Amino acid sequence: MEIAKIRKYCIEHRIQWTAHVMQRLIKRNILRSDVKTALLNGKIIEEYPSDYPYPSCLVLGIISLNKPLHVVCGIGDDKLWIITAYRPDETMWDSSFTRRKV
Repeated sequence: MEIAKIRKYCIEHRIQWTAHVMQRLIKRNILRSDVKTALLNGKIIEEYPSDYPYPSCLVLGIISLNKPLHVVCGIGDDKLWIITAYRPDETMWDSSFTRRKV
């Protein structure tokens, strides 16, 4: 996956928000605008080419107040599918939030 294509789909409003991700965003108090901001300024830190039904990736982006946000998304059927989003846990990620702690 390429971050440029993810950004393109965001700008073109070709985003599919599933019921699952909407429930998670509400539970985690994350705005859809935060997800878009993270995708527009973020970078891919993990790729999941075997995910079903579409290959996906984990994007790290920075939102308001310089806070990190992780977004899992995939591209398929000419749409950007948002799978989930969460604030990375400092106990599970290194200080850059790009590598998982062992």
